[in-house]
Amino acid sequence: MINIPPAFIYIIGALLIPLIRIRILKQALVLLIPAIAFWNLVNMPHGVYWTYQFLDYELILGRVDKLSMVFAYVFVIMSFIGMVYALHIKEYGQHVAAFLYVGCTLGVVFAGDLFTLFVFWEIMAISSVFLVFYRKTKRSLEAGFRYILVHLFGGCVLLCGIIIHAVTTGSLAFELFDFGTLAAKFILAGFLLNAAVPPLHAWLADAYPEATITGAVFMTAFTTKSAVYVLLRGFPGVELLVWLGAIMALYGVVYAVLENDIRRLLAYHIISQVGYMVCGVGLGSEMAINGASAHAFCHILYKSVLFMGMGAVIYVTGRSKMTDLQGRSLYKKMPITLALYMVGAFSISAVPLFNGFVSKTMVIAAAGALHRPSIELMLHLASIGTFLHTGLKLPWGVWFGTNKDGDEDVIEEAKEPPFNMLLAMGIAAGLCILTGVYPKILYDILPYPVDFHPYDASKVVGAMQMLVLTLAAFWIYIDKLGGEATVSLDTDWPYRMFGRATLWFCNRPLNALRSMVQDLLSKDVVSIGKISKHPYLFLEMFCNSIQGKKVSYQELINRPYNENSYRIPIGLSACAALIFLFLYGVIYMV
Repeated sequence: MINIPPAFIYIIGALLIPLIRIRILKQALVLLIPAIAFWNLVNMPHGVYWTYQFLDYELILGRVDKLSMVFAYVFVIMSFIGMVYALHIKEYGQHVAAFLYVGCTLGVVFAGDLFTLFVFWEIMAISSVFLVFYRKTKRSLEAGFRYILVHLFGGCVLLCGIIIHAVTTGSLAFELFDFGTLAAKFILAGFLLNAAVPPLHAWLADAYPEATITGAVFMTAFTTKSAVYVLLRGFPGVELLVWLGAIMALYGVVYAVLENDIRRLLAYHIISQVGYMVCGVGLGSEMAINGASAHAFCHILYKSVLFMGMGAVIYVTGRSKMTDLQGRSLYKKMPITLALYMVGAFSISAVPLFNGFVSKTMVIAAAGALHRPSIELMLHLASIGTFLHTGLKLPWGVWFGTNKDGDEDVIEEAKEPPFNMLLAMGIAAGLCILTGVYPKILYDILPYPVDFHPYDASKVVGAMQMLVLTLAAFWIYIDKLGGEATVSLDTDWPYRMFGRATLWFCNRPLNALRSMVQDLLSKDVVSIGKISKHPYLFLEMFCNSIQGKKVSYQELINRPYNENSYRIPIGLSACAALIFLFLYGVIYMV
């Protein structure tokens, strides 16, 4: 049963939203669209569908296999959860942007050619930026412009690679690339930017914390994970990705240590967690590819819980800094939000019985099976850091903690967020537990058959040892791990400074030069204007010079033009016409 590409279900739905005036019907529509898309996926057999000829190339809108389906399933599930979380939003432009974003992500997932991929890739970036703009603050506007500029640059790099690939191979098929070619290097660079691989990552930590409360939940799920999908499709087994992924895993954790903004801390942990996936792509074995796919699936669920929890805190308190929240006893006001958040925190920390454990351990085990001890160690260290800061430091600083200023006042306006926000968190948290307790549900949809048992005694004991020791270290140094009101410099600093320097140069030296040139030329412009109104000026100057009359240029140019002063007697005109006609007749007769 193949009727319509899943991407167009969301795109058509996005176009229908503004046409419906009754709010409850709009709410029903935004929940119905993901349900229709999921039903469509369930009934979609594997194969190639919706192929069209364009010039000499074949465009494929539907390449359906196990790899594309595992990402499509979780993207559609997440779109439903995100819409439940955003049901209370009356500004439906956010829903339109979100559905276009989701639809284009699905277009990327099912694209079988590079042209279709590129079109959806760019619309995905353009639609998602409005989830930042809709916050309507100065910081969100600036962050949104930086976000779209970076992604448009990445799109240009990707397009260069696609053009080179099409010219050299004569094909636009989206298949496994030869990393030794120039085209593949450009295409990989475009993919890595969307995957937020350092040093191309700063857009993520810059834009996500400035997005709307509900928009940030969508953004955590789609851009980086669609990049992981295209890396799995085009570059499995590339050694460079092994090291880039391991570095990512540690890099995000280190920067999370320095963060005070609660959503920016979580944004850096997205970079860290995507590092596991990129590393799995680079390892390239069946277990590693399964692990990367499974971790992308699980990450979307538990990271949505984390961002929804922090979004709820911002929604009810209006505060986003740990230094403004710690010591305010929020656990008394928001116990349900805290409990649901901790499900996501335990999942991202790979605590047994939560879904992060059944996916993260697969990637690490794949590194061990390939005898990569240094990579295995780096991933373990990143996992420890994740539990320390997302599982312990952040909830302690937000819901408990001690205010360093000695102000222990409870935030009076704090309370549980609207029911739909709690319901969305509950659905995502329930899926985190379900896939953690019964991983077969997840393993059955992975690209390759799974021969991995996460709940072996050695794996469980090893994980618990690391978690318990991390908890002990946190308890010992708890007073030194609170939030600090600091600003962390990252790789976005150079282009931020370049932008500011460019604005300064345009406003000061360049503007001064323009004013100087304008002043120098303004008199000449006035003179030229006067000359244009006096057509006989230069002729009169010439005649005066022949006759020896001394009339200055300024006197002539300032004299008002009077056409009657320059009229030629009618007799001269008639005589000239007769002479012309006589000469013409003579020449014609000859």
